[in-house]
Amino acid sequence: MQFDQIIDRKDEYSYKWEKYKGKDILPMWVADSEFRCAEPILEALKARVEHGILGYNLPAQYEPGKQAITDWLARRHQWQVELDWIVWVPGVVPAFNMAAKAYCEPGDKVLVQTPNYPPMLAAPKNQQLERLDVPTVEVDGRWTLDFDTLEALAEDPKCKLFIMCNPMNPVGSVMTAEELERVSQICQRHGVTLCSDEIHCDLILEPGITHVPAGKVAGQETSSITLMAASKTFNIAGLGAAFAIIPDSRLRAQFVAAGAGMIPWVNSLGLIATEAAFTQCDDWYDAQLAYLRDNRDYLVREINQIPGLRLLKQDATYLAWIDASGLGIDNPQAYFESKGLGPSPGADFGDKQFVRINFACPRAYLEEAIKRLKA
Repeated sequence: MQFDQIIDRKDEYSYKWEKYKGKDILPMWVADSEFRCAEPILEALKARVEHGILGYNLPAQYEPGKQAITDWLARRHQWQVELDWIVWVPGVVPAFNMAAKAYCEPGDKVLVQTPNYPPMLAAPKNQQLERLDVPTVEVDGRWTLDFDTLEALAEDPKCKLFIMCNPMNPVGSVMTAEELERVSQICQRHGVTLCSDEIHCDLILEPGITHVPAGKVAGQETSSITLMAASKTFNIAGLGAAFAIIPDSRLRAQFVAAGAGMIPWVNSLGLIATEAAFTQCDDWYDAQLAYLRDNRDYLVREINQIPGLRLLKQDATYLAWIDASGLGIDNPQAYFESKGLGPSPGADFGDKQFVRINFACPRAYLEEAIKRLKA
């Protein structure tokens, strides 16, 4: 649990670190953490590799992994799911693209909240569909959906699917039970299937905030799919393992058929890592949340002392959505890079006046980042 430990990733072909290789720029963009995995995960992977045979494993037959998922959801989210509701996928990105293909026909329309992370914004076009943007608005110091726009767009008979991100990436809000009920009512009223990407659902930082899975909302059992993974929470994204929870057998069959012949099985190491994460790593998990909460509070305090920058305190994720409009410049991304920081460009998410910073890193990185910004 040495979250302060700095691990050199410069020569490991890390996606995050390769972007600014050879430059004096701290990479704080793509959403993987700088933390060493929990030891039980590493030990489980070592044991599998030492066995010596890395042949085919059909994910649907990996009962320990599915049982680990159901137990985790029951303990952490008070959600009772059946084993046959679980569909393994190699990531949530292919999963919501599968949903777009499964539940829409070319020319149909798909609701997507904005700002949002680039793969979700791109998903409708990937399937020859039209994207309808649902804005995110600030209400009482918190980001939430523009429900009036959601209702108006959902009325379109060509609108068949809402791909939702909760907790929201990049703004970090966790939708309340009342907000989810409102989403559910709108979707049911207009015959819109709900696909909820909840990959950050186990990174709730604010005490008293509760994540409610979409499939747990009354009325959504037959018209929703919920996407989750251990990848962000336990820093195993490179192993390509995620899962969809689809209670309705018809929706589940359509979803599986959409990936036939194109979507590979989740590999055996991804299955094993997910099982270990959900069954043996509670102490590491709780300690990481405490560390991330402290990092968030430090960043909120420091960013809001810098003229021209503004950061709302988010409920979840390790991603800070920083408003740089007060700088009065056209390209905040270039400004941050000139200061020696490499955030995610807000333009990629839908608003060029923002940047997104990943604070899942040793405190020393954050302190250096703030030092550079203030210089």
